[in-house]
Amino acid sequence: MSTTKSRSRANKHKIPAIRQADPFYEREIERYESPLPSREYILQLLTEAGCPLDVDAFAAQLEITEAERDLFQRRLGAMQRDGQLHLNRKRQLCLPDKLDLIKGRVEGHPDGFGFVAPEEGGDDLYLSPKEMHRVLHGDRVMVRVAGLDRRGRREAKIVEVLEHVNKFVVGRYYLEGGVGFLIAENRRINQDILVPTEHAGSAQPGQVVTVEILTQPGAHNEAIGRVSEVLGSYTSPGMEIEIALRKHDLPYVFPPEVEKQAEKLPAKVQKKDMADREDIRHLPLVTIDSETARDFDDAVYCESLGRSGYRLVVAIADVSHYVQPRDALDSEGFSRGNSVYFPRRVIPMLPEALSNGLCSLNPEVDRLSMVCDMRITSTGSVKEYRFYPAVIFSHARLTYNQVWNWLSGAAEPEQKHAAMMPHLQALDKLFRTLLKARAKRGAIDFGSTETQINFDDQGKIKEIVPVIRNDAHRIIEECMLAANVCASDFLQENKQPTLYRVHEGPTPEKLAALRSFLAEFGLDLGGGDKPHAKDYAALLEKIKDRPDHGLLQTVMLRSLRQAVYSPDNKGHFGLAYEAYTHFTSPIRRYPDLLVHRGIKAVLNSEKLPVKGLAEIGAHCSMTERRADDATRDVDAWLKTYFMRDRIGDEYNGTVSAVTSFGMFVALDDLLIEGLVHVSELGQDYFHYDQAKHMMLGERTGKKYRLGDRVRIKVLRADIETSKIDFSLVEPDSSAHDMQRAFEQSEPKKKTAGKSGSGRKKK
Repeated sequence: MSTTKSRSRANKHKIPAIRQADPFYEREIERYESPLPSREYILQLLTEAGCPLDVDAFAAQLEITEAERDLFQRRLGAMQRDGQLHLNRKRQLCLPDKLDLIKGRVEGHPDGFGFVAPEEGGDDLYLSPKEMHRVLHGDRVMVRVAGLDRRGRREAKIVEVLEHVNKFVVGRYYLEGGVGFLIAENRRINQDILVPTEHAGSAQPGQVVTVEILTQPGAHNEAIGRVSEVLGSYTSPGMEIEIALRKHDLPYVFPPEVEKQAEKLPAKVQKKDMADREDIRHLPLVTIDSETARDFDDAVYCESLGRSGYRLVVAIADVSHYVQPRDALDSEGFSRGNSVYFPRRVIPMLPEALSNGLCSLNPEVDRLSMVCDMRITSTGSVKEYRFYPAVIFSHARLTYNQVWNWLSGAAEPEQKHAAMMPHLQALDKLFRTLLKARAKRGAIDFGSTETQINFDDQGKIKEIVPVIRNDAHRIIEECMLAANVCASDFLQENKQPTLYRVHEGPTPEKLAALRSFLAEFGLDLGGGDKPHAKDYAALLEKIKDRPDHGLLQTVMLRSLRQAVYSPDNKGHFGLAYEAYTHFTSPIRRYPDLLVHRGIKAVLNSEKLPVKGLAEIGAHCSMTERRADDATRDVDAWLKTYFMRDRIGDEYNGTVSAVTSFGMFVALDDLLIEGLVHVSELGQDYFHYDQAKHMMLGERTGKKYRLGDRVRIKVLRADIETSKIDFSLVEPDSSAHDMQRAFEQSEPKKKTAGKSGSGRKKK
């Protein structure tokens, strides 16, 4: 008889009958020496009671002993924090559903109000500035619908704060009239955080600091904190990244146990690690990446098989050999979710000893890899594939520009690389074959322009230039797509649960809005209620030569949902794949590491459990969005800083977005976006038409629409808010000039308060 079973039988004699009736009694007794009523049983009893129950009476009903009282209170407290229970002012336990209470997360607005996004889905609820005084952006709350606001939105009253999530806040420290306070860098945190002088440390007014919140805000008190870190001047080089790291709660320092584990790893591949691996060091595999890349996930090799097609070998760094489930490296990799790439700085998912060293497929060194070895037909379909662990030897580290110059005939390869040309030419031919298959499959190819910020030796921005993608970029992209599809097929075929990269088609609401918009242009999207990627691709092909192509493409792109990680395979709409995973970047993406483990499990005739995959997928989707938000913040700050010296300059641009408060314009030359506020559109009342992405002048009939070409003048560049303001030069510059002249003729008013305090007016 097992210890658990014997303990269970012995304890049953001590546990009251009402507690033994718990449907989850056996589970609880396996976890705890003295099992408490399970959460499910507590909810069941409260539901059966049909009314609120006094805490003490409920404890007596369950025959909770004095020794168990504290533990029972903790369980009830945990259920309250999770929103499963509510304790009313009479100390009675209530079911939130019976009280029509809604759990959700607070989303603050810079103007002081906020919203609650319900955890169960549905429309957001409005929180007035008075209600927002009790919470900060991101907090979890329980609310009750209190009615409708003047705009017809459901308005909420906070019943209970379930969780205060902000422990540390980064921002600017100020001191006025002997009172210290922090203005958060995250504009969604509108409340000032008081910093008593004894908690200010060495912070000076105007400096960027991190504050630890000692007292959370409440109905009758402000948040109070103490300075835990002084970062320095707002304009110091690299400060924008330091702020973004803390603002978005990005892990950026490896814990000691992670560093310690990384230090124990060998500097090079050990012979014992090569055992039971295929040795393909003779294959002239090469890495092809950007000039600035330092972590090399993938190496490729291709050879022509004549009429039979091609052999494509994609070797991916075998991170899973060194990072084991639940060890320190794995836990930290999961926490980070992915590497984050800022201008001039990378926050790696794994320590550099792995990401740039032992796992990186650096040239002319042995490396452990997971290989996808494919046979691809002359029509671009994968005839067969095989996965296997291998030891490889990258024969060269090449760049996209280098390879494309050779393939296009713009340059001749150096003598040491000349022998690789047949392999590179085979890659190029295979790419063109795969491109035809992609078009036949109907994958969507939205063109987009990425920017690169170049700095001078003093760390100042020298220029902002577009990243030019040539066919060498696309060669590697198609090779990675082929390997990723093989990985998803392999895992699905062998019924091994994994994380898929899921991209669903448009929602019915977004599809209806898109069709309505297209109808304005005499266009239609095929596919009825459930369009295929082919329908999008066909429409993109149809409009590619139109002058309003950019406008139409942008609206089509915005109709699609965001890609996520999920154990439920729902296909990849944009790429037109029935199943798709990420296999090719385990150095910088945690889901890829899991895919590698799944493939190895199948090769070893094992099966990894599905438990927890949904939560891991949700977490990795979040960390991906978190990284995007952080890099977007840094880019916006740098571009705003760059524009400070260009006030008054004129540029041509394209309307990139239209909102109720104006329109955003993307400049041609600088690839920078700024706002033309509705007040700068001219002497008229302008109304926003959301369906048509347009601002319409009431008197003049003047239209400003997404995709329109305009000429603007730079008005302001505010680095504190990372906002750039433009005014229109044509045709309404006269109205703006009149307004400017009127403002300049007005006498200047003295501002109250101490000069130079930097206090932001709200």
